[in-house]
Amino acid sequence: MNLRYSPILAACLLLTGPVLAQCDVGEVEVTFSITTDAYGYETYWQLVPGSNACGDGTIAEGGNLTIGCEGGGIQDQEPSGYGNNTLYEEGPWCLTEGAQYTIYMVDDWGDGQASVEVFVNGVSAMDFGVGEGAISALTFTAQSPVARDMAVTQLYTGLFPHVGETVRVRGEVVSLGIDPVTSFELAYSVDGGAPISAVVAGVTLNAGDSYEFAHDVPWLPTLVGTSQLTVSVTTINGGLDLNTFNDQLGSSHEVSPGIPDLAEDYLAEEPLVTTVANSDQDILVPRDLSFHPGSARNQLWVINKDTEESGGSTVTFYDAGESGGTHEWRKDVNSWHFMSLPTGIAMGDNDCFATSPGVFDANHNGGDPFTGPSLWSADTAIYCRFYGGLGSHLDMLHRNPVSQGIAHDYWNRYWVVDGYVGDVVMNDFRGDHGPGNDYHGNGIIRRYSEFTITRDPADHIVSHNVMDKATGWLYVVDHGGQRVLRMNVNSGTVSGPATQWDYEPVVEYTTVTGYEWEAIITEGLVEPAGIEIVGSHLYVSDHANGDIIIYDLSGGPVVEMGRIHTNAPGLMGITVGPDGRIWGVNATTHELLRMDPQEPSGISTANTVILRCWPNPANDRLIVECPAGPYDNSIYLLRDAGGRVVETGRLPARIGTISTEEIPAGAYSIEVHTGDHRMTTKVLIAH
Repeated sequence: MNLRYSPILAACLLLTGPVLAQCDVGEVEVTFSITTDAYGYETYWQLVPGSNACGDGTIAEGGNLTIGCEGGGIQDQEPSGYGNNTLYEEGPWCLTEGAQYTIYMVDDWGDGQASVEVFVNGVSAMDFGVGEGAISALTFTAQSPVARDMAVTQLYTGLFPHVGETVRVRGEVVSLGIDPVTSFELAYSVDGGAPISAVVAGVTLNAGDSYEFAHDVPWLPTLVGTSQLTVSVTTINGGLDLNTFNDQLGSSHEVSPGIPDLAEDYLAEEPLVTTVANSDQDILVPRDLSFHPGSARNQLWVINKDTEESGGSTVTFYDAGESGGTHEWRKDVNSWHFMSLPTGIAMGDNDCFATSPGVFDANHNGGDPFTGPSLWSADTAIYCRFYGGLGSHLDMLHRNPVSQGIAHDYWNRYWVVDGYVGDVVMNDFRGDHGPGNDYHGNGIIRRYSEFTITRDPADHIVSHNVMDKATGWLYVVDHGGQRVLRMNVNSGTVSGPATQWDYEPVVEYTTVTGYEWEAIITEGLVEPAGIEIVGSHLYVSDHANGDIIIYDLSGGPVVEMGRIHTNAPGLMGITVGPDGRIWGVNATTHELLRMDPQEPSGISTANTVILRCWPNPANDRLIVECPAGPYDNSIYLLRDAGGRVVETGRLPARIGTISTEEIPAGAYSIEVHTGDHRMTTKVLIAH
C-alpha cells in the first residue's frame, strides 16, 4: 500500500464571513463538527450558499487551504491544516433560516474525506459521516430542529430485480429532531401505488443517529420494465413528522423477466452441451462466471485464474451465446494485488461486482495475509480504466486469505468462503471509496466459524457458495469434505470481536455464534466445486467427472434428482442465465460451456401449442381454453416466475376454470399436458 506523509499540524481556518455570538431574527446559528482520519492534512472544506459550485460565493473554508476545490485526488498537497484523528468544532455562522447550503469536503489523496456533522442552534441537524472518494457535495437546510424529524438518506434496494422475485426494500434513515425516536412508521410505494407500511419499534435514536432498515413486507415485482420506488417516514413516536421536506427518497429499478427453473426439462432428456468459447476467446484457466442481473443486457462475465504475480483477468461476453455476440478481455493494472489467483466472481444488484482472491499474501512479499475480497464497477467505462497507482478497484477488505468463493447478498454485502481459516465470512463494503483509492474504514466484517470448510490442498479446485435471497439460506460447498452445507444468515448473534489479521480499522470486525446450519448433501460428490440455485432446485458441479448434479429443495431432506453429464472433468463455476439455461467453465479444457435442454422424446416442438387464458390479469379465477382436440381431463401446472409449481390439477374438459383466490399476485406460466401435446402461455394474477 502507499505510504503518505502524516505530520500533526495545527488547525487552520479562514473565515470570509463574520463570526457572530447571536443571530438576528430569521437566522439560525450553524456549526460543524469535523473529524479527521489518520491523514488530517489531506482535508479541505468549503461552505457555499444553495447548490453553488465550490468556490462560488464562499462563506467559509478550512483545513488545508493549499488543496482548494480542485485538489481532490491530486496527491500534491503542501502539508498543513488539520491534525490526525482529531475532532474540530467550526463556526458559528448565522445563516438564513430555511435556506439550503452546501459543504464541499475535499480529500487530497482521494480515498475518502473527513466526517462532518452539522448542528443548528446546538442540535445535530445532519450527520454526513465519512465521504467517499476525492470530493463530496453535502447539502443541508439551515433550519432549527423540530421535535420530531427523520430523513430517508440512503436506499439499498436492488436496482435489477426480476418478476416474481422477493425483493427486500432496504435503506437508511437518520433522526434529526430534538425528541429521541423510539418508534417510527416506514412506508414504500411502487410507481405511485398504495403505500405499504411497517412500524419499526424498540429503537432509541437521538439527533444525528442513523438506522439501517429492511422493510418487513417484501416487494414482489409483477411487470417487466422500469419501476419507481419511493420510501418515506410517515410517523414518529406515534405523531406526524414535523418536517416533511426530507421525508422521502426514490430510486429507479430495471425489472427483468423471472428466471425460469428448467430442472424438469434438464431431467427429461440428456441436454446438449455446447462450447461457447475457449482459449481463442481468452478463456484461460477459468474458475467462475456470473451474469449481470439486468437480463436485457445478456452480459456474462468469466474470471480467469492466471498467475499469482500477474493477477487474474476477466472476459465479458456481450449478447452471450447469440450470433453476433462479442467478447472483451480485461486485466486491471493492479490485479496482481486486488485480483490475485481469483476463485470467484459475484455480480451485485447495484451495477457492481466482487471477486475473491485465492492468494495468501496479496502483497507477494512473504509477509502477512493482507488479502480479501475486492469490489469493482460493472460499468465498463470504469472497470479496468487506469485510476492511478491502485487501478480501478472500488474497495477491498483484507481479512480473507486463500478465499474459495464469493456470493452476493444485497448492495455491497457479500459472503466469502475463507479457505485459510475454513469458515464463512460476511464482508459488507458499505460505501466504497471510489475507483483506485484506499480508504477501507466503512467495512463491516463478521466471521461464522461453527463449521469448517476444507479447501483443495493444491489450491486449484474452488469451494463456491450461493445465496438464496428469498429464504436467507447460504449454500456452501465443502470441497475437502465432499459435502454441501447451508446456514441461515438471519440467525445467530454477535458474540465478540474477531482477532484474525486485524490490520486496518473498520466499523465492525466480529464473530457470530449460535446460528442455524446443517450439512444437506453428504454423499455422491467426489470433487464438488461450483454451486447455483434457481427456484426450488440446487445445482452442484463436480470437478472430478464434469457432472452437474440437480437437487430438490422443495421440502424435507435434500435429494438428488439427476445429473447432467458434460463428460469433461475440470468443471468449476456454474451459473444460470436469464433464460434459465445452465452455464459453466472448465478450467482444464479452458472452455465456457452452455447446457441446452432437449425436447423430451415423443414430444416435438411441433406439438407445443399455445393456450388461451382469460381474464388476463386474473383476479379470483382463470379460464383456460385448449385448442380443439382430445384434451379432456388434461393435467395442468401453474408455475411462478422462479419456475416453482404452485398449483397442479386436471381440467375436466377442453375449457376449464382454475381458482386463483389463494394464489399470490404475480407473473405465472401455465402448462397443460396431455398425450404427446404440451400447451403453455403466460398469465398475470392481480387481486
